[in-house]
Amino acid sequence: MTKILDRTDQWARLSSFRWLMGLYAENHVKLERFFAPCQRATGTYFSQGADGLILRADVLEQHRFTTEMRLTYTVEDPETGTLDPSAFIRAYRDAKQVEATHCRAGRNWQDAIGMFPPPEKMIDHRLRMNIFLGKWLDYLGSQGHAAETFDASPVHEASNV
Repeated sequence: MTKILDRTDQWARLSSFRWLMGLYAENHVKLERFFAPCQRATGTYFSQGADGLILRADVLEQHRFTTEMRLTYTVEDPETGTLDPSAFIRAYRDAKQVEATHCRAGRNWQDAIGMFPPPEKMIDHRLRMNIFLGKWLDYLGSQGHAAETFDASPVHEASNV
């Protein structure tokens, strides 16, 4: 009986790394249902949601097993002039995983946590970025964005694209 309780306790305490891998898998399901990036040609796609904001999805690169892309709104940050918020995403087709590699234009993990962070700090940073991505994908879905709402032409000519 003690062995069963010990095993249950081990599963109850998921490590941060396993949690991160679980987030990658959840985000893959959400992104595939929401946008299906692995099936799209490189280019820029737009979708307008119920909130009136225009979402921009840039498929940057298609490789044999990965897709590189960026999700952002067509709204410029008044201070920097960049599109914000932004999430740069890498989708792994073979592993069925999606990770947010960085969440701001020109800001990689090295800029946020330094060149040689301890593993715990790196995993924590990746957890936060991918929790953000998962919540954002949920929000975008609730606003009516879906694979079929994206078009390769701007929704409004007056948008800041």
